[in-house]
Amino acid sequence: MASVHKSITIDTPAARVWDAMRDVGALHTRLVVGFVTDCKLESGAREVTFANGMKVREVIVDVDDQRHRVVWSATGGRLTHHNASAQVFALTDNTCEVRWIADLIPDEMASGMAGMIDQGLAAMKRTLEST
Repeated sequence: MASVHKSITIDTPAARVWDAMRDVGALHTRLVVGFVTDCKLESGAREVTFANGMKVREVIVDVDDQRHRVVWSATGGRLTHHNASAQVFALTDNTCEVRWIADLIPDEMASGMAGMIDQGLAAMKRTLEST
């Protein structure tokens, strides 16, 4: 199983970043504008449409207000396993770090997943620093 670990510093208070992240049905309007173009909530899951046209059903595993952490899982396409989390850590009153971790099978999908996570984190930074 491959693991991809990425992080980014965002010049926005952690509470504001967490408020957008925990709103799991509003990725396309509050968190990663441009990276995700649509997000529809279902019972315990969301259907995410990415800017490249790919659609994925993601099961929401946990939204942890104490740890500021969201966990989701998805399968489909060439992935036989995918579990990911994103977590917000305050650095100062006005700056935070977001850590995104994805575990996936098959291993050869890791570099593509890393690229998508980089794009998602860049969109998150743009979105949250501009509001």
